[in-house]
Amino acid sequence: QMRLVESGGGLVQPGGSLRVSCAASGFTLDGYAIGWIRQAPGKEREGVALINSRDGSTYYADSVKGRFTISRDNAENTMSLQMDSLTPSDPAVYSCVLGPLPLPRVSEEEIVKLTLRFGSWGQGTQVTVSS
Repeated sequence: QMRLVESGGGLVQPGGSLRVSCAASGFTLDGYAIGWIRQAPGKEREGVALINSRDGSTYYADSVKGRFTISRDNAENTMSLQMDSLTPSDPAVYSCVLGPLPLPRVSEEEIVKLTLRFGSWGQGTQVTVSS
């Protein structure tokens, strides 16, 4: 059974950091495009970041560029999102998603938006930013 299990969310003060992770079971992440989406109460889902598990290329939403870093560990079959300089606009449920390769030859913004069409099998992890 294919599963994606997110972990690492929590409460952090503005300006702080959190690392959320996604562990895959029942299949290998190698060979997929893997990423993060988030959804805050009352807001639409937003694509956050994506990584090509084959070549390591990364893509970010403008809202998180320079603050968030996506990475993958093929040996551990995990993917992580390091979130620094968190702001009150970042609280949401963060979910990891999985999609096919290759990625189309479009802009970074359009690639990140692809995450909204990817599959998600996890429960998500809550990130809260509050002083």
